[in-house]
Amino acid sequence: VQLVESGGGLVQAGGSLRLSCQASGRTFSSYAVGWFRQAPGKEREFIGVVSRGGGSQYYEDSMKGRFAGSRDNAKNTVYLEMGSLPPGDTALYYCAGDPILQNLVVHSSDKNTAVEVWGQGTLVTVSS
Repeated sequence: VQLVESGGGLVQAGGSLRLSCQASGRTFSSYAVGWFRQAPGKEREFIGVVSRGGGSQYYEDSMKGRFAGSRDNAKNTVYLEMGSLPPGDTALYYCAGDPILQNLVVHSSDKNTAVEVWGQGTLVTVSS
């Protein structure tokens, strides 16, 4: 599986964006997909994860309420809806896939937990 993010760009504070993570490969539905971000000068942080079928989602506590993930396995695509964006949300946003959902959840706190595949990232810039 390979992952390619899109949908990033410049948005004013308070605005919204929808990011997409397009997968190639016929095994996409066997992967949970997570979203991460890395702001300049900061470590990469976990946003949330969508289960293989899309029926279960888990978000970092600080991300709940403004971020919502979904997926369409028929289109091999996972989405991240972002709303009420403050300038502090400026970052490079990544999607990542792994057959084990828990690997995506713990990766940011335990770098020894590998995640199988990463996208290249899409830049989101929130202007004040």
